Amino acid sequence: MMIHNDIRPDQFKVLAESADERPFVMLNLLKFKKDGGRQNYARYLREASRFLEAAGGKLIFLSEPRELLSGRQEWDLLMLVRYPSRKAFIEMAGNPDYLKIHRYREAALEDAVLYATDEISARDFLRG
Repeated sequence: MMIHNDIRPDQFKVLAESADERPFVMLNLLKFKKDGGRQNYARYLREASRFLEAAGGKLIFLSEPRELLSGRQEWDLLMLVRYPSRKAFIEMAGNPDYLKIHRYREAALEDAVLYATDEISARDFLRG
């Protein structure tokens, strides 16, 4: 589910082999190609929604970043997607029918960051 040139095989392997069955949120930071990127991504989202739903996933937040107050990289879209487990994500991403529509995502993106994240409480973080 990444721009193929940017896959981090070591991290993808960790995610794929994880026994963690808890839900997680995938952070997506997306930069569209100038020619047709936004339109290709919209098509990808429309067609991918059925695979996401079948996997038990849900788009929980979608936004257009505006004022960049820190950092250098500007993004066109920020998306948070909740999956029921890492296994559910891997199964969806490997579905042959899903892979057929994945070409729209690849055609859409100049750059992307995908980050699998686990929710923690402020109390747990502060306990360190």
